[in-house]
Amino acid sequence: MSAPDIPTLAERLTSGDRRALARAITLAESQRADHRAVASELLDRLAPDAPDALRIGLSGTPGVGKSTFIEAFGMQLCEAGHRVAVLAVDPSSARSGGSILGDKTRMERLSRHPNAYIRPSPSQSELGGVARRTRDAMALCEAAGYDIVLIETVGVGQSETMVADMTDLFVLLLAPGGGDELQGVKRGIMEMADIILINKADGDLKAAAERTRADYAGALRLLRKRAQDPDGYPKAMSVSAETGLRLDAAWQAMQTLAEWRRDTGHLAARRAAQNRFWFEEEVRHGMLAHLRADPATRAALDNLGAAVAAGDRPAGAAAAEVIAVLTRRD
Repeated sequence: MSAPDIPTLAERLTSGDRRALARAITLAESQRADHRAVASELLDRLAPDAPDALRIGLSGTPGVGKSTFIEAFGMQLCEAGHRVAVLAVDPSSARSGGSILGDKTRMERLSRHPNAYIRPSPSQSELGGVARRTRDAMALCEAAGYDIVLIETVGVGQSETMVADMTDLFVLLLAPGGGDELQGVKRGIMEMADIILINKADGDLKAAAERTRADYAGALRLLRKRAQDPDGYPKAMSVSAETGLRLDAAWQAMQTLAEWRRDTGHLAARRAAQNRFWFEEEVRHGMLAHLRADPATRAALDNLGAAVAAGDRPAGAAAAEVIAVLTRRD
């Protein structure tokens, strides 16, 4: 990839050029230092004028119909005049780092809509199933004029709560089921959820979906009240992506919560905390990369790591030794 003209790329991106947006995200996701430098400069240029979009994180158990829901929900938003960007994080192979990236195939109708943009990205084994550069991609989509950004994560687990650290709302999508399914959902992700949607509330599963909704509504009432929530939140609702049942009600619930948080200052405080969190994450990643790039430090890390792996040194003591070397003053 040749070095881009950053002012020209920024102008094309903000004018809605989809190819410019795709290229910018590719630069942001690249592992090459020169590409990352270009992406950082581009983001700095775009940041002051970036519009304010609603950022919605969406997670759910495998097979719950996340892609079907996002397509139906996204189509509804696009038809209402919104511009919707979908950042779908696909699982990467732990061996090769490769990813299938099949979300455009699963969201065929939405991918063809002129108001929608779908970008599948490999998770690259990042904690939480959220690609490390998803936040940069989100900022680029906002600069390109997309007023709603949906982030679909890989699955459900304790680490999946990381998506809440980059979005305004966190929606958990679940399938109809009984008490065993309720026990199987980690408390941590329940505490992060703003809205729980029980999908597939149609046909033979309609009654089961309503029972499941009632179960989760009861479970949510047992959780500690959060200062960032108005009365009635977090809430559980039943929907059907297949038939469109109550998708409009789900969107209304999201808007109500987002507007309340914006009016009370909770949204601004949430974003400020997220910015600080991701700043510190970048520092940690950068410091680790610096350590690995220095031959002497890399050798020390390898030697101490081998000693820890063999059981000859405790991990804490070995880490303290590395830190002592780094912080030692002549």
